[in-house]
Amino acid sequence: MATKSSVQQRRRSRRRAALVLVPTVAGVFVAGTAFAYWSTSGSGTGTSSTGTSTAVTVTQLTPYPAAMVPGGADQAINFTVTNTLTTNQYVAGVLIGIGPITVGGSPAVGCTASDFAITQPNAINADLTGGPHDYNPSGAKIHMVNALTNQDGCKNATVNLTFTAS
Repeated sequence: MATKSSVQQRRRSRRRAALVLVPTVAGVFVAGTAFAYWSTSGSGTGTSSTGTSTAVTVTQLTPYPAAMVPGGADQAINFTVTNTLTTNQYVAGVLIGIGPITVGGSPAVGCTASDFAITQPNAINADLTGGPHDYNPSGAKIHMVNALTNQDGCKNATVNLTFTAS
């Protein structure tokens, strides 16, 4: 037969168990509820901007080709490419052409671009930082061709060159 004290101990044990069990069950229920959510979707807009490029400058370096004669040797054409921006700009290469040919400041008579041959410079294919970049040697060359005809119109001529960067 159970004693009065053992019955009281069992009641106290049950109360303690209830005091622990009820908050635990309530906590699990609340935690389960905390993981519930609403799903949604949305969209928005924003902006950003880009900079711009600016033309690089190409300047021929000295010494300039001089004293060309029909059938003479190739002479180097070297240059500087200057990026005037502080940010990098990509340059694939420089194309050199023959501009006006003059004698004493006037257009040359009997001397044309076909009297000269240009070997184009090596490709650059680079992001150029701001500032000057020398291409010396550039790989570019010029010489006067021997046309096997009278080329007296090219005597004392100035052959102006054009440089186009891309």
